[in-house]
Amino acid sequence: MKEIEFDLNNNLFINFQSTRYSMSARINVEKLWKWCQKNNKSFFIMSLGCLMNAVNSVPELKRRIIDEKAIEYDYLDGVSPIMDDENEIYMEMRVIVPQEFDSILEWHDYVKNQSEDILSGKKEGFTLEMEKRDFENIANFSCIPWVDFDMITNCVVDGQAIQPLVTWGKVNDDYEMSVSITVSHIFVNGRELGYFYENAQKEFDRF
Repeated sequence: MKEIEFDLNNNLFINFQSTRYSMSARINVEKLWKWCQKNNKSFFIMSLGCLMNAVNSVPELKRRIIDEKAIEYDYLDGVSPIMDDENEIYMEMRVIVPQEFDSILEWHDYVKNQSEDILSGKKEGFTLEMEKRDFENIANFSCIPWVDFDMITNCVVDGQAIQPLVTWGKVNDDYEMSVSITVSHIFVNGRELGYFYENAQKEFDRF
């Protein structure tokens, strides 16, 4: 990470009770959906990779406030809840960015094995307290595949939290999928959210 020049003291939103806000929009996922069906790959895992890449493509989404200084991480890992097939075991996993692998297929298998090892007890899941997550280079990703939602709100641990929260839902009959992102207005404005959705659509279209 690196410290950046950013006037925190005179930021318009720094003294708000909460700087958190959310946006939801639909992304067309037809190309990736059909690619996963044809190649027997997990749509959940591949969607996670696309959304992680979209988050990491926007510098403002990688910023935090640490020791009263504005910093920007080189990249954000993904933290996501996972469940077993019977929906009886609920854990969290942390995965590194796809760019650390030679191909997206290699990353897919890494995430699949990571999930299976955590759910089977071979590896420990991610257990960091919520209050400390803003000090890690992570973004939170959560899938609700049972609901084609229009919008969603999130629990707020701290009104000044910066960590991005990304939630995506069920794919509808038109191959559209809602993607919601919650951010801090200290660093992220509407233009940056526009970049996130533009880049997310490009990620889903490249298959």
